[in-house]
Amino acid sequence: MAFALSTMQVESSAFAAHGKIPSKYTGESDNVSPALSWSGAPEGTKGYAVICHDPDAPLVKEGQYGFVHWVLYNLPGSVTSLEEATDKGTAGVNDRGNNDYMGPMPPEGHGLHLYYFWVLALDTELDLPAGLTLTQLLERVEPHLLGMNRLVGTYQRD
Repeated sequence: MAFALSTMQVESSAFAAHGKIPSKYTGESDNVSPALSWSGAPEGTKGYAVICHDPDAPLVKEGQYGFVHWVLYNLPGSVTSLEEATDKGTAGVNDRGNNDYMGPMPPEGHGLHLYYFWVLALDTELDLPAGLTLTQLLERVEPHLLGMNRLVGTYQRD
């Protein structure tokens, strides 16, 4: 994938950057996606995709590491926020095999994990089918990627 880190800012009303993700947004509780918002997208942005990934998960699968918690795409350029438990966009497949958000739930005793909520700014509005994996999505968006940035949250099972 092309290097595309940008100055776009990603925030959540649910947790601060590098702060603890409240249990409501985890697999141990309500398992709903947190509210996200972003600003400062690169000029020419016409669409977005959102990914949540846990690189600390002890999982290697199909040449990737960690755990994919959320793949969301087909978000038009006019969307700069997602409400809690959003129904916007098109859901891809998480590493649990579901087409929806799967909140943090690291293995017991595995310590603190980091969760990266990436927002990808694209030069086109996509119309991709539901159910793409992270790899499939990245293959399709790479030629359209203008920039990306992330919000990092933390979670640890007690």
